[in-house]
Amino acid sequence: TTCWQPAVRRSAEAVVSTQSTGVANMLSVAGADHIITMDLHASQIQGFFDIPVDNLYAEPAVLKWIKENIENWRECTIVSPDAGGAKRVVSIADRLNVNFALIHKERAVANEVQRMTLVGDVTGRTAIIVDDLADTCGTVVKAAEKLKEAGAKMVYAVMTHGVFSGPALERLMDSCIEAIVVSNTIPQHEKIAVCPKIQVIDISSIVGEAIRRTHNGESISYLLQNIPL
Repeated sequence: TTCWQPAVRRSAEAVVSTQSTGVANMLSVAGADHIITMDLHASQIQGFFDIPVDNLYAEPAVLKWIKENIENWRECTIVSPDAGGAKRVVSIADRLNVNFALIHKERAVANEVQRMTLVGDVTGRTAIIVDDLADTCGTVVKAAEKLKEAGAKMVYAVMTHGVFSGPALERLMDSCIEAIVVSNTIPQHEKIAVCPKIQVIDISSIVGEAIRRTHNGESISYLLQNIPL
């Protein structure tokens, strides 16, 4: 049995271990012998499973959305909202052949950012914040404000998983973000009705093709860089 697991949320190192071990054990006991995930919040989560795990990436779908929806996308800057997402942002920027920037943040307490410092130039450019998870959206909203203060013309946010907990939707509606784009690893129908700034990228073709290839014993490496035709 191949099981599709969209995401595992992390709030602290200890929680990663507890949640991941619990999920891994439950899926294995339920009979799963192969796991397919999408943009795990922490790559080490794969180590908690004693069955094969294939972690897919939303990057090909994100690249497609940017090219099709951002006017003059060749003049944009891809921005990471924290140091942890730098590798993801550099990869996307390299494939688009555009500039990238990084926001360094310091937290006073969990989920609350105290100070942000922008590394890079966004003056007169469209800034696209890219991350794996949109939860309370405090960080992405403050990052957008920082980018506008630094001279960004427009600010978009592209996240793989749209959790949107707590005051997230209200924060987004009151923010300077033009649109926040998430995949449909989590259903968004109800949240879109409340926050029209939310747009959805359909990744079902990637997941479906991964399941087909796994079932037929084929390699899924092609899907790590491409959207299936």
